[in-house]
Amino acid sequence: MTKTFAIVALAAVAAANSVSAQALPERIKTAGKIVVANTPNYPPMEYKDPATNTLMGLDIDLGLALAKQLGVTVEWSDIGFEQMVPSVATGRVDIIHSGMSDLPKRRDALDFVDYMKSGAQFYTTAARKDELKSETDLCGKNVGMSRRTSFPDETAKWSAANCEAKGLPAVKVVGTEGSADARTQLKQGRVDAAVQGSETVPYLMTLEKGAYVSIGAPFTAIYQGIGFSKKDTELRDAYIGAMKALMASGEYKTILAKWNLESAALDGIYVNSEAQK
Repeated sequence: MTKTFAIVALAAVAAANSVSAQALPERIKTAGKIVVANTPNYPPMEYKDPATNTLMGLDIDLGLALAKQLGVTVEWSDIGFEQMVPSVATGRVDIIHSGMSDLPKRRDALDFVDYMKSGAQFYTTAARKDELKSETDLCGKNVGMSRRTSFPDETAKWSAANCEAKGLPAVKVVGTEGSADARTQLKQGRVDAAVQGSETVPYLMTLEKGAYVSIGAPFTAIYQGIGFSKKDTELRDAYIGAMKALMASGEYKTILAKWNLESAALDGIYVNSEAQK
């Protein structure tokens, strides 16, 4: 890199930082903080270290880095997933940053600034790897997944196209209280397989070595995004500026690499799943 190019690049990052900070809504500037809805039960996106109870994960690192670009601090608000959208609508929190998929049905209430690729992934216990080798082996089987996510609807659609349409029995969707509950039921043999985000299954395998195997490839392709109230365009646009700065500096990719999710990185700014020029 030439000295001139380096100076230009640094100037571009500095300009992006300045624009982002200046563009914050007055209520955020006055408070000096962003209140962020987050449920820390979805490693490696967000969880609490069992030894120290410290909040950690990719969403946490990225949320802190974005706030730093904006010149504010983060107040993490532990809110149940089903309460996140109402909490943004009522002003209890400013944004949602908690492994939330950017889905069309959520865009009635939210705008999303996307930050990584994701997808729904089937997996089972290693003990059943020879029985459940492919996705269609799950036709007619009990498959557990968090009822508070998009996974039940996505699995039902996949089943209709890949099981029922071929004369095979439908996947039996078993709604659970969360991903941890699905894993517990899987270990207990109450379900045959489970569904989690493609970003979490590799982490799960490193956490419990030899316990699980993936079944096929992710069967959906979606983005995860930071959620903003439709009315809060000023804050949304400030975050877009901050994200541009992190991408320009390389910090964005460094954060994803820390959590072994480089392959989930986006190639630019996406809002509501649409690439921005």
